[in-house]
Amino acid sequence: MTNAAWIKELPVAHRGYHDLNNAIWENTLSAFSRAAEAGFAIECDLHYASDGVPVIFHDEDLERLCKLKGDVRERTSKELGLIAVGGTEDKVPTLKQLLDLVQGKVPLVLELKGREADDEGFAETVLEVLEGYDGKVALMSFDHWLLKDLKELDAPYPIGLTANGNTAEEYAKHEKAMEIGLDFISYYYADLPNSFISRQRDKGIPVITWTVRDEDARKRTFENADQMTFEGFDPRAAV
Repeated sequence: MTNAAWIKELPVAHRGYHDLNNAIWENTLSAFSRAAEAGFAIECDLHYASDGVPVIFHDEDLERLCKLKGDVRERTSKELGLIAVGGTEDKVPTLKQLLDLVQGKVPLVLELKGREADDEGFAETVLEVLEGYDGKVALMSFDHWLLKDLKELDAPYPIGLTANGNTAEEYAKHEKAMEIGLDFISYYYADLPNSFISRQRDKGIPVITWTVRDEDARKRTFENADQMTFEGFDPRAAV
């Protein structure tokens, strides 16, 4: 297993330190720059563009963020790099652009957004882009096949399970994923506390939560986990 203890150290800005998509939009270079300047770790989402380039975008389609029809995976990274996010000057960035911007100043927590039977080469390409990057990076996903791919490729970064749920069936599914040899967990705060997370923390597995937007969520996080993924407020000012 890879040491993931550092993931506890800093609040993690959800899709960058945006302002709830008013002037600074999620998963943009502006949001990432603002997070780095504030000293927060950065969480963001990776999709696999049609030219085999990892791009930073949450949704599978372009409508909510770009007011366009279509599947993000059917566009090339160059095409996406011309599309405005939220009508701002920010365009859909690549993973490489994020690395060039941050340059190791703050940790990166990268969530791979999978599509079963359509992810061949995705994990490998992400690792290729990261090769030689001088900074803290963790990789995570809801998608067990991508986590397995990353482990089989001997990824030199902490690998984590993104998850939620509070039923025995869901816990069993998560336990099976942890058998891959995962290093940390990102869990939905409202499904805490639960027996699955308690067992993992007893084993020394770091746990962060998603997505904290108010003081109640923040309180629940630090009663049951180690760090938060937040948005919509400045955790430095929170009481």
